[in-house]
Parts: sequence; structure tokens; C-alpha cells
Amino acid sequence: MTRVLVVEDDAQLARALVINLQARKYAVDAAPDGATALRLVASEQPDVILLDLGLPDMDGVDVIKALRGWSRAPVLVLSARSGSEDKIRALDSGADDYMTKPFSMDELLARLRAATRRAEEASARPLTTTLVAAESFTVDLVAKKVRRGDRDVRLTPTEWHLLEILVCNPGVLISQRRLLTEVWGPSCGTKTNYLRVYMAQLRRKLETDPAHPRHLVTEPGMGYRFEP
Repeated sequence: MTRVLVVEDDAQLARALVINLQARKYAVDAAPDGATALRLVASEQPDVILLDLGLPDMDGVDVIKALRGWSRAPVLVLSARSGSEDKIRALDSGADDYMTKPFSMDELLARLRAATRRAEEASARPLTTTLVAAESFTVDLVAKKVRRGDRDVRLTPTEWHLLEILVCNPGVLISQRRLLTEVWGPSCGTKTNYLRVYMAQLRRKLETDPAHPRHLVTEPGMGYRFEP
């Protein structure tokens, strides 16, 4: 049974989430603040964490940073903060997804299932895995080669670095700032035009229909995902 930790200081919303999740056969724990959440993660080891950012004792981003020192449990942020800066801060700190309140329970459940599935696939993946396969291309992470069908695809070093980050985190939303910082350096963290240009180049080389990508997917205003 999948165990979910709900971290929410709004008692009414927390209760609604607990009832809905339990009705769908999830094991659920709840925490009204960051300190309780960290304690429950250590003791109960949840499979997924639903986290509000506006907690009474500490900011939710600080909770994520603390967790990422020792826990890889997927964190799905549920927050009334809709600004792109808040989303980027949470994702850069290690959140796996971000939903803005109010949200529909159906969408939450879908994203919860996706987060659980990605975590299970990652844990089942052998450490010796070097090949990442999508429908239209294959990436060899050790040989640093990409093949599309029966031919090699030539990538520039920058294109390779960008693709490598994405395919090493299948299904995970990678923020624009993180990609810019890791590929181009800290001074380029806001130069989103770099990403648009290079993602367009990668799609032309790898996607069957670059105008409607299936694998290198944009999350507007937030970042990019690799969907295998």
C-alpha cells in the first residue's frame, strides 16, 4: 500500500485530502507544520509527500531542502502561491511537481499516481543501466551517443549536456533555472532564450514531430520534462 504524507496547516483541507486518499486505499499520515513533517518522514518513510509551502513554523521550501539531504521521496507541492518565482524556488530545491490551489482531486490523484510510478521505476532500474530508450531515439549515457532508428545523431556538447540532465530524470519536471545553471553556469540562470533555442534544436534532431514533441516536453513558465 502506498503511504502518503500530507503536510498542510489548513485543518479542513488536510482532513479532506486524508479522507479522499484513504477512500482510494492510500495509507495516509498528516502533519500541520514542517517540524512534524520531517519527523514523520524519518519515522514513517512515506512513498510520496504532498507539501504546502505556507507552513506556520517554516517555509515549505526549507522543508524540501532539509528532506533532500537524506530522503528521495517524491515531493508534490500544493500551494496557493502561483508566481513563477515560487514554483522555480520549490523545483530548484528538489520538489518533483507543483500544483496551484485550488486544484481538482482528479488531477491531484493523476499526478500522485505519476509520482509513485516514477519512483517505483527509478528504484527498480539497475544501477548498471546505461541506455535510456524513448519511442523515437535511444541515449547511451556511458558512450555519450544518441541513435535515432538506425543512425547516430550528432549533438553539440551543450545539446548533450542538456539532454543528459533530462533523460537522467525521466518524468521529473526540471526547472528552467536549474537547467540554465547546470548547463551554462550560475550567471545564466535567467537567460531562458538559451533554453528555447537549444530545446528547439534537440527536438528537430530527436522528435518525430518537433512542433508537437512527445518526449522533450515544455511545462510553460516552469521548465521541461523528459517523457520516455
